[in-house]
Amino acid sequence: MRRAGLATCAALALAGCAATAERPAFSPLPTATVVARGETQAVGTANADAADDPAVWRNPADPAASLIVGTDKQAGLYVYDLSGRQRSFLDAGRVNNVDLRDMGAAGILVAASDRNDKLQAKLDLFRLDPATATLSTLGKFAAGAGEAYGVCLYRDGAHLYAFNVLKDGTITQLDLSSGATPHIVRTMKLATQSEGCVVDDRTHRLYVAEEDVGLWRFDARPEGSTVPTRIAAADGRQIVADAEGLAIAAEGPDNGGYLLVSSQGDNAYAVYRLADDAYVGRFRIVPGHFGSTEQTDGIELIVGDFGPAYPGGLFVAQDGINPPAAQNFKLAAWADIKAALSLR
Repeated sequence: MRRAGLATCAALALAGCAATAERPAFSPLPTATVVARGETQAVGTANADAADDPAVWRNPADPAASLIVGTDKQAGLYVYDLSGRQRSFLDAGRVNNVDLRDMGAAGILVAASDRNDKLQAKLDLFRLDPATATLSTLGKFAAGAGEAYGVCLYRDGAHLYAFNVLKDGTITQLDLSSGATPHIVRTMKLATQSEGCVVDDRTHRLYVAEEDVGLWRFDARPEGSTVPTRIAAADGRQIVADAEGLAIAAEGPDNGGYLLVSSQGDNAYAVYRLADDAYVGRFRIVPGHFGSTEQTDGIELIVGDFGPAYPGGLFVAQDGINPPAAQNFKLAAWADIKAALSLR
């Protein structure tokens, strides 16, 4: 969700922009800075809030040939290469968030939250062909009563699940395991509008962002508790509302690594240690050769080698203000973020 006046506030931040109901305050906490190393071509929908959420497929055989799938929530799905060049577009209508999993011999599965019908949420499934960088449609499945917003995938051994986060805070868990039609196996609830979600497959933990409230953690297993644990509040310090996209840097065994949250209200990203949910810092992508990021909705982070430009991992963030072009996605190196925050 976007708030009126934020672009003006962002432009005046260094001059001490005052907080109002229309212009959120900037966090007083120290905020490190990094610059983007790349960006995608702009989405096709101009003069609108359109680009929203990215997902990344890392090519293990040739990391520099990895691909990015990004949503234009007014039109469909784009596929980009790491140079930011558009490789393909699929007209899927109003798809909001996207996630993917490499299923090995079964191919690369892409899931998107379908909000074409605001009264009946759908989960759209696609297959990504890495050779042609194109998407093919697999099907559309019921995901609950309401407007689809967020989506994230969870793999537990041979089982695959999707979480659809509906606009009213309802979270439905769908079983996507082979041999059965995708169907809802569990429902959870947050009190108000929610969207971003991500799962740490290693620890079976689902993280969800409730936009005006903060960050929550659930047990991702279908037999697990539906009672959430709050990790952080959107109180204008660590996170300035809205709390939006979520991404995980899965480093080391067990629960090593970090959770990143888009602090949309002040164009920043908060970082938490997965091992103990501790806050470890925040950063911004500031103007450089490829420009800064503002009003970020979705983010993605995959660790590992992505070639010489991104040797330790790739961070992708939606950029809500990208003049003179339409919105796009900025690419940053995880190594740069870790260095800026002195993370090990």
